This record gives sequence, C-alpha cells and structure tokens, in this order.
Amino acid sequence: MAKIGNIDVGDFPLLLAPMEDVSDPPFRALCKEQGADVVYTEFISSEGLIRDAAKSTMKLDIYEKERPVGIQIFGANLESMLQSVEIVEKSGPDIIDINFGCPVKKVVSKGAGAGILKDIDLMVSLTEAMVKHTKLPVTVKTRLGWDHDSIKIVEVAERLQDVGCQAISIHGRTRAQMYKGEADWAPIAEVKNNPRMHIPVFGNGDVDSPERAMEMRDKFGLDGAMIGRASIGYPWFFREVKHFFKTGEHLPPPNMKERLDAARRHLQMAIDWKGEKLGVFETRRHYTNYFKGIPHFKEYRMKMVTSDDSADVFAAFDEVEREFANYEFA
Repeated sequence: MAKIGNIDVGDFPLLLAPMEDVSDPPFRALCKEQGADVVYTEFISSEGLIRDAAKSTMKLDIYEKERPVGIQIFGANLESMLQSVEIVEKSGPDIIDINFGCPVKKVVSKGAGAGILKDIDLMVSLTEAMVKHTKLPVTVKTRLGWDHDSIKIVEVAERLQDVGCQAISIHGRTRAQMYKGEADWAPIAEVKNNPRMHIPVFGNGDVDSPERAMEMRDKFGLDGAMIGRASIGYPWFFREVKHFFKTGEHLPPPNMKERLDAARRHLQMAIDWKGEKLGVFETRRHYTNYFKGIPHFKEYRMKMVTSDDSADVFAAFDEVEREFANYEFA
C-alpha cells in the first residue's frame, strides 16, 4: 500500500495529473467516478495567488467527493511560495504539490516549473521551507533533469525526501525534450530502487494503455502511475486500467450513451463552475477523444468546437445521438 503522509492511496494508485485547463473540478469529478485514486488541481501560480488573481484563486475550488485531492502550486520565489501555502491551506486540500516540472517557456523563464532544475540547491531549499511551513504532506512533481547531460534524478529525489517531501512523481523526459520522443522510465526505476528511498515514487509520461500501466508496475517496480494525456476526453481510462490489473482482460470501450452522458455532464458542470463562456471554451479539447473513432464525424466535431453557445453544443450532442445511437466503438 502506498501512503502519502498518513493518507493511504491504495496498491499502485492511479493519479490524475495536474494539467492546465484540463484538471478542473468537473473533469476531476468524472475521473474520480471512473477510478482515479488521487486527483490534482491544475497548477496554480504562487504569484497569482498572493495577488488574488481571479484565475488563480478560482483553481483552489475543491470538493469532498474528489478526496484525496492535491493542490499544485508553482513559483521560484521563496516568500511568495510560503504565502501561497497559507492561502492554499484555507481551501482544505489533502496534499500540497510543488510543480518542478512544467516545461512551458513562460513558466521556465521565471525560474519556476522545470526552470528550477537548473538550480537543484534552490529546489531542495524551497521544498524544505514549504514542508516546515505546513502540516499538510508536501509532494513534488518533476522531470528527469534539465537536459540529457544533467540528469541527476536519483540524487535529487533522495535530497527532496531528506527535507520532508512525502512522495515524488517523475515525468520520464527532460525539460529539453518537452513532450517529444518517448518517456524513459528506467531512471525513475533507479530512484525507486535506491535503498535509501522510502517515500512513494510515481511514474508519469506515456502511460497510454493498461499494458503500459502494468509495465510501469511490474517491470519498473514503481509505486503508482500518474495519468495525463490518456485521460483527456476519456475518464474511463482509469477503470480500464484497474479492470486489466484485476482480470488481465480489456473492458469493452464505453458505448455511445456513456460518452454522451459524460460529455453533457462535463459541459454542464463546467458552465455551472466557470460560467458559459469559459465552460464552453475549456471543454472543447475533450470532444475529439469522447467521440474518437466515429467515421465522418468532422461536421459534428466542428459544431462542438466552434460554437460559443452551449445550446448549440448540446444540440450537436443530440444530433450525434440521433445519427450514431447504434455505433459500436472498437
């Protein structure tokens, strides 16, 4: 059984990765229903929190049904990060996660996210200060290193553990790779196999099938898998992995009714949470996967992703139901 602090997260837990404009409360709710063991918020700027920026503070919304839930924050300024911890605590999360892995230029250029991989001493000291500043378990999400020539993840993980980090999730790419090429899980296994490590080590990157999740567990010996892109528009991924672990067999894919029900609920929850405009806009990225595989679907998808009016999107769902009610997904 893996534990984050005193939180029992199960045997080889599946974690929903923090993804910008994806891991919001509506999507987290759907993933939780389908078997996600731990969910994380979108990453939140510490500077945005202390300035009370609306977009940042809105991301603090969490709900009882999604526990255990972690709020993820990023930044490189110690004072700002400590102030943000105090703000985050008021939302009552179970975990505070630090983002040391985001490769996006606007984050990295400020020394935050994966940018801090250039300064491991700062990474460790910042983590230590945050651990001392809260009673909540502090976890870290990071990458293998800045580039191929600077991979020291075994040492880095041990140092983070030694200053009080309660779990570490490692994306199997460097910052230089961004999201290109294949994720390399071997260095993550080296972290796990370090005899001095005793906190959970979760793998991230390219877990895109139940078989890959099983490989991460059985071949690489990791404590859990953090799921990102495979879940976008497909919250059923979590239940499919768990079914495969239990039976060695693949679940049939969700049928049209399940997909339409999820898409409608997702859109309505998004509108209820963030309003019509943002609710419609930020659910668009999910529709390709909700309805992936349907032939001659472009016309309907275009209606879903180009309309600014939720009534039009719901009408498109109704059209799909009429036209493809009996479609069987492979």
